[in-house]
Amino acid sequence: MDKLTLFRRATRFQVIPVMILPVAIGSVGAWVWNGRFDWLLFLITIIGAGAAHLFSNMINDLWDYRSGVDVAARETAATISTNSGFLANGTLSVAVFAAMTWSLFGIAAVCGVLLTVLSGYEVLLFAGLGGLIAYFYVAPPIRFGYRGKGYSELAIVIAFGVLPVMGSHFVQTSELDWRSLWASLPIGLLTTLILFNHHFLHWRADQAAGKKTLVVVFGEARALQFSKLLLALAYLALIAAVLLHSLPYYALIGLITILPFIRIYRALQPSNPSPAYLPLMGVSVKAAIRCGAILVVCLAVQGILAAI
Repeated sequence: MDKLTLFRRATRFQVIPVMILPVAIGSVGAWVWNGRFDWLLFLITIIGAGAAHLFSNMINDLWDYRSGVDVAARETAATISTNSGFLANGTLSVAVFAAMTWSLFGIAAVCGVLLTVLSGYEVLLFAGLGGLIAYFYVAPPIRFGYRGKGYSELAIVIAFGVLPVMGSHFVQTSELDWRSLWASLPIGLLTTLILFNHHFLHWRADQAAGKKTLVVVFGEARALQFSKLLLALAYLALIAAVLLHSLPYYALIGLITILPFIRIYRALQPSNPSPAYLPLMGVSVKAAIRCGAILVVCLAVQGILAAI
């Protein structure tokens, strides 16, 4: 394959909207709530957050390979691996993969330093916490993604909701605003749902490798119920954000993205083969991206209407 295709697959670039959209929500929110927006700051934030997300994907793959989880997923029957597989199948050497991974971290770090200089030292708190979550999700000695106590789910809400929305808002305004917190929860919870549901694809391999995700700890049937609870919380958070005046009332249009889940959940049994969860993963990714895009557009419309 060509180098661009290899890069896209190694970084799982196709899911980058789940990081770009929260940044857009916080940045557009700064314009709507506080009347401030700088295109240069927005561009640097997008590049930095995007690089950090791709770094997170790759460092997770690197440590999953080193811990044996990636190999176990490939060797366990009826399991679908969600890693790139480039290390397990020998497409890339560990040295090359690690070099790509840390290059992305370098780009994110440079952007973080620039934004700190331009917007204030507090940016380091947002960037630093995001970096720690990304690295120690599967890296020793913490490896909180393996502990099965809900740490990983909480981390995703923070890393893909609270930090990028509140952080990008702070970059634009050098101020904290509670509205950015409430606006971060719907997209953060929907992204958490993606993470949680993807564990269904390889939970048996995770169990064999000692990776204690909540799906492993709960068991398949209980985990499926928890998946439904996360979905409900995400859309309740959207309603709450509207009631708390973080989002305009017409942002409730985003509730329509819940509809595809109804058919998928009805089709699932308490116990299912791994491929049965592929449609659930598909609607989870689409819901996060579509709902996030709706929130960005609705905030932009609110700003335009206020300016008229």
